[in-house]
Amino acid sequence: MTVLLQAIELTRVLPGDVPVTLVDRVSLQIERGEFVSIVGPSGSGKSSLLYLLGLLDRPTSGRLILDGVDTAGFSEDRLADTRLAKLGFVFQFHFLLPEFSLLDNVALPMRRLRRWSEAEIEARALARLGELGLAGHERKLPQAISGGQRQRVAIARALANEPLLILADEPTGNLDTAASANVRAILRELCHRQGTTVVTVTHDTGFAAAADRCITLVDGHVVTPEPSQ
Repeated sequence: MTVLLQAIELTRVLPGDVPVTLVDRVSLQIERGEFVSIVGPSGSGKSSLLYLLGLLDRPTSGRLILDGVDTAGFSEDRLADTRLAKLGFVFQFHFLLPEFSLLDNVALPMRRLRRWSEAEIEARALARLGELGLAGHERKLPQAISGGQRQRVAIARALANEPLLILADEPTGNLDTAASANVRAILRELCHRQGTTVVTVTHDTGFAAAADRCITLVDGHVVTPEPSQ
């Protein structure tokens, strides 16, 4: 395997009269095709770290190298373009647009990227939904399907632009046991069959156990051993 993502002394501090350190000098690396879970107690900085790894927040200090490129000097526009082309996101709440069909929700990132024709975009969106067991539901609105199905649509949308990396923040947090197991199986298959890298924040012990590796955060620090840099 080769390294896809490397964090070097990543730190995120919220300024104020009493500064709050959310992530404190975290160094780690994620390999291509790896399924990694970030675990730890509430308030330990897990989501803050995920947002740094996903280029949603800028670190106060430290470096993040994605696909061999140091992102430290990226402009806001380049960060947005990189997120769109190389990263996919799944959150605890699906954030589907309620006025758009499932197909249009999945097609939206592809339309923004402008890599494919409209006909290709629709075909790809249909294929993604079909792969996730949603064939026949493509023209429905999100409120017409179950919570577990909505989360599968969110995964299809995250995969739309063929990202190098999927970042998921508590993706099973609002789901029942059966739907959680389904989402876990889908993400694991993406890694092991398709080679997509997945990094997820989770409190779900079953989800964490399914990962190739767990990284534990406490008070913003990694407390599990990482491979030698």
